[in-house]
Amino acid sequence: MKSRTAFAVCAVCVVLAALTGCGGGGTAHESPVAGASGESRGSGGGTGDKSPVPSAPAESRAPTPGKGSKDPDDINGDGYRDLVVPVPGGERIAVLYGSAKGLDPSTCTVYGRRDLGLPDPPEDVAGSNPLAPDTVADLDGDGFPDFVTTVMGEIVEDRRISGARTAPYVTWGGPGGPTAGAGATPVRLPQSATKLGLQTVVRGDFDGDGHHDLAGLAKNESSLVVLYGPFTRSGVPARTDTGLPLQDGQLVVDAIDPSGKPRATSLLFHETSDGEQSGNVLYPARRGIGLSASGRRLRLGNAHAFGDFDGDGLRDVAVGDDGGRNDEPGYETEAPEVDGSLAVYPGRGGAPVTYRLPEVPEGAGTDYGPGGFTAADPDGDGRDGILLATYEGATLIDGDKRTSVLREVRKGPAKWRHARPAGAADFDGAGKDELILNWASGTLFGLYGEDPTHWWITDGTTSRDQASFTTTGFAPRAS
Repeated sequence: MKSRTAFAVCAVCVVLAALTGCGGGGTAHESPVAGASGESRGSGGGTGDKSPVPSAPAESRAPTPGKGSKDPDDINGDGYRDLVVPVPGGERIAVLYGSAKGLDPSTCTVYGRRDLGLPDPPEDVAGSNPLAPDTVADLDGDGFPDFVTTVMGEIVEDRRISGARTAPYVTWGGPGGPTAGAGATPVRLPQSATKLGLQTVVRGDFDGDGHHDLAGLAKNESSLVVLYGPFTRSGVPARTDTGLPLQDGQLVVDAIDPSGKPRATSLLFHETSDGEQSGNVLYPARRGIGLSASGRRLRLGNAHAFGDFDGDGLRDVAVGDDGGRNDEPGYETEAPEVDGSLAVYPGRGGAPVTYRLPEVPEGAGTDYGPGGFTAADPDGDGRDGILLATYEGATLIDGDKRTSVLREVRKGPAKWRHARPAGAADFDGAGKDELILNWASGTLFGLYGEDPTHWWITDGTTSRDQASFTTTGFAPRAS
């Protein structure tokens, strides 16, 4: 059976990409983001308007230091959301900064492993440990998000399980982002999970107290580990919970409110998939209490999104078919109630509401599906839509309204030219989400949609872009 790395999106999003034109060593420099004018086109609402990628900006500027904010994705604390993007080759990450005019590709900062103060992994695991922060979260509550990165260590054995110890490290943030060269702090783990560490951690506010928390699966298969904030600068959480049972799969977490208004973020376990649509268990969170010890089993589906999809002010969860299929004989299909559909489970309780997904164009289907879901509110009405990947681009389902969003390049086979949705965020503080789309070349298994080189930050669902840029390589660092 072929397997595929999940195309993860989140409200941050901590999106994977390459970036041209930012300096190394934690400083910005004057080499531009590479433009690709004439190589791409875009449309919104089903139109065919052309939207070429603009020319490269003249320079790359350092961000303006902020005074701090409650938004976990406002890296420099200036009141605007930012975007963190790892760089191809696994050695650096970049931050693109938001502004009153939106995400600005000409304002960015690049960090390497040493800039973030991370220890070097052992030689025998170095190649499998690229620099890619698990998440960003304001763990100490100072108003500036911190980078949380899992670092692989020596091979150890625990509970008859052998593997490289993976421990989360925190690089503390500040008004200009993380201070280059400052040492990172290992997170204090409970004794039951100390030896092998945790798998990739996710952020949340599971008890709704306004402090950011972390959660991860213990690699020794003992439990889910929830680390409640605030954290001390020594990496010690306020308290730890290992009471939830461990399940084999991935963690999907609701978004922290960017306004800073405390709300408890629920957690979903997505069970391991071998290509087929697999099961999901929702663990609701309540303010002052935390995650429920008893989960609610939801329908099968490999695509997920948390949001307020009915506009009642409560958080809902959408689960649906991402199009992936097990290609072994007899397992190529899904049950009718799963195939080509998604279900929204209302936050108030009750039966889920089911929607049909766009039809797969003849000859376009693959074993891997077009991609996943993300919540987006591009019209700013307070009710989220569900932005989903299709074989022709993206579609926003907002109640009974459906809007197609297309960005594509003019090269390669037609079926591989469209961009994929990679998230949504309000980068200009106007109260409306911009959509994040990206494109990557490659038609072989596991390549299309990975290592994106073309990016679009859309003006809602229109054919206009707030920003667009290519990320094909790094210019030398300016002197």
